[in-house]
Amino acid sequence: MRSSGKNRTFVKKNFKQIIRSVHMRKILFILLACLWMTGIWAKEKEVPRIVNFINFIRDIEPRDANITPQVLFETVKSEADAIHQYGFKGTWLLQYDALIDSRYQALMREELAHGCEVGGWWEITQPHVEAAGYKWRGRFPWDWHADKGFAVGYTPAERERLVDVYMEKFREIFGEYPHSIGSWFIDAHTMAYMHDKYGVEASCNCKDQKGTDGYTLWGGYWHGAYYPSRVNGYMPAQTKEGQIDLPVFRMLGSDPLYQYSAGVGGAVQSVCTIEPTYVNAQQPEWVRWYLRCQTEDPAFGYTYFQAGQENSFTWRAFAKGYEVQLPQIAALQKAGKLRVETLIESARNFRKKYPVTPATACTALSDYTDNKGRTIWWGSRFYRANVLWEGDRMGIRDIHLFDEKMESYYLRNVCTSNECIYMTLPIVDGCLWSTADNMASLRFYASMPGEKPKELKGGEPVIKQFKGGMRVIWPLKGIEGEIHLTMTENRLTATCTAKDLKWSMLLNVAPEAKLPFQNIGGKILTGVQADHPYQLILRCGTFEDMRSQPGFAFGILPEKGKVEMRL
Repeated sequence: MRSSGKNRTFVKKNFKQIIRSVHMRKILFILLACLWMTGIWAKEKEVPRIVNFINFIRDIEPRDANITPQVLFETVKSEADAIHQYGFKGTWLLQYDALIDSRYQALMREELAHGCEVGGWWEITQPHVEAAGYKWRGRFPWDWHADKGFAVGYTPAERERLVDVYMEKFREIFGEYPHSIGSWFIDAHTMAYMHDKYGVEASCNCKDQKGTDGYTLWGGYWHGAYYPSRVNGYMPAQTKEGQIDLPVFRMLGSDPLYQYSAGVGGAVQSVCTIEPTYVNAQQPEWVRWYLRCQTEDPAFGYTYFQAGQENSFTWRAFAKGYEVQLPQIAALQKAGKLRVETLIESARNFRKKYPVTPATACTALSDYTDNKGRTIWWGSRFYRANVLWEGDRMGIRDIHLFDEKMESYYLRNVCTSNECIYMTLPIVDGCLWSTADNMASLRFYASMPGEKPKELKGGEPVIKQFKGGMRVIWPLKGIEGEIHLTMTENRLTATCTAKDLKWSMLLNVAPEAKLPFQNIGGKILTGVQADHPYQLILRCGTFEDMRSQPGFAFGILPEKGKVEMRL
């Protein structure tokens, strides 16, 4: 009892101190809880930044007598040694002629033991065709022309037989069917057959390009992965029912600023990617810039790029690129800013998270040239858009619509040319409708009474992400106000906060540009691409047909200060 009395006396004397102590504990508890919750929120808001090392393997290179099968094999071995030095796992994709070579079979078993992935590379070769019981039509045992070296050069029945032969040979060697099959391009019939019959879970195809090596893939889902339409392997599907449940990842890691405009006016494009054989990808400064765009600049959904190289270029040509890139990628992975995965790992994560093609965006908010360029690439299952700033100018240089019902010519027909063409549905095309001196773009203008519209200029853009999309805030120069450009899954919206400013959006094009538009007016724009009709509908705003004015295609006038495209 005396002990209890002493306790009461102690409490009485130290009451205020105890209260303060309890109060501090509560504050500390709340603070810690907030920090904990903030940490969880931050993790939920983190954008995955992903890279795949995809190296595809040929056993023959007929274009250069010095590139022997032994040189090709030694190149692959050097690639493997290089990535393992940094603890990376790679994806190795075997062309059929390499698949049946015992040296690659032994090497690939070693790679599987390292945790790497081994899959298929879908270029068609003489031994593959002859194993299927057909006559080879190529100039060489491997012929890169589209009508010989790719599935589109064969009938649908022949494509299925080529798949069957490859799959059985792969299973005979490695004990299972491949999970990933890549190529510069694969038609929808072949992809669906691979997925439906053999359970292929991942694919990859070429970056967007015009005419390079005879292959044109233009206007597609620019960045990351998409689920292709069952009637068009290049076209993202809009519905679960209309898609092949096989994510296709865009390869090669394009420069987000300058790859797009490398072939203005429809010229064959040069290559500006992170492929280690090219000059820019061997420059430490450019590589740092590219990786900073991929890992630090604002993004939506996730960012993705492919590193690695085909063995046809040989180790001598791209060893320097690996020496520059690998330590930088390793440092970013160690810092938690970048995740190195195999293609199948990325595909399985993608399929688990996304039942249909998601909305994603990647950006570049700095420039390695004096042009002061900044850009956003936005993509969804409905459309893609690209916003470009150069100094104080802003324009939308690309909008392409997607339609899963647009059947590719190659779905049922055989390619008979050395070129292959896949395209989507253009609204704005800043490459094909341009010249070097007249770059097509949908820009913002002020309308002055009795004067020609004057292009608006602005300062540094601010990019904000929100749950459903991404918003650009562009402060105007000489005018109190801002342009707000908002991109969501199926909407692109522009507003202006400047009071009493009469503004519009005008699409300027090269005067000689061949435009696909049929009717422009009211709230609807219609066009035709490869005999496929399409349209763009405005929820807010009205179209003005400007094709009679040289250098312009159309204008969009806002309604109540707003332009909203339903895409």
